[in-house]
Amino acid sequence: MAVLIRRGAKDTGTPAGPALRLDRFVTPSEAAVLLLHGGRADALEPPSALNLPGVRMRPFVRSVARATTGHGIALGRVRYAFRGWNGSRADAGRDALRALDELAAVTGPVPTVLVGHSMGGRAALHAAGHPLVSAVVGLAPWCPGGEPVDHLTGKRLVLLHGERDRVTDPRETWAFADRARAAGAEVHALSMPGGDHAMLRGAADWHTLTTGMVTGLLGLGPFPARGEHGFRPVPA
Repeated sequence: MAVLIRRGAKDTGTPAGPALRLDRFVTPSEAAVLLLHGGRADALEPPSALNLPGVRMRPFVRSVARATTGHGIALGRVRYAFRGWNGSRADAGRDALRALDELAAVTGPVPTVLVGHSMGGRAALHAAGHPLVSAVVGLAPWCPGGEPVDHLTGKRLVLLHGERDRVTDPRETWAFADRARAAGAEVHALSMPGGDHAMLRGAADWHTLTTGMVTGLLGLGPFPARGEHGFRPVPA
């Protein structure tokens, strides 16, 4: 059963309430994986009960859960207070940081991999400077020009983007990857030929590749080999 970690928000600009939803808690925890769904550029209402971006991440949660069973890996999701990023408020990014603080309170300082789609990818990258975060897997991430990268020094990033994405621009993702490398991050940028923003074309490949990247980042197995699951590396 999923558990909401009930800790109040530290920032008075964010409504009180848990930012972390734990799907699996193990003690002692050796590491953790948090997943972050997409949203909108601007929206001040909370995500609805039937939240399609959240629903889209469920197969990723199940796949990662199966692959990490028995390895002492806590698994959870970030719960957003608002549906949108909302400009300089960066609400989803702040929620990701709150969720990491809440995770640390129950697991201790365990290495954590963030997996974020679209706005959730932006939130994951925004929060990657948190001491718990060892790596980020960004799925069709929203990486607008000028996004900060200095906090990514020493972090491991995997950025996957479909060539047919018409919502977030893969060219911005590749440009972000170049800037993150220059800032000292280890970056793997991977293109999904024919992939769309919702990751529905070739969905099984998205699920399998993402899970393989997560287990590789956690040291539970090798990274998927070049050319597997329909992806191709983007030249650095």
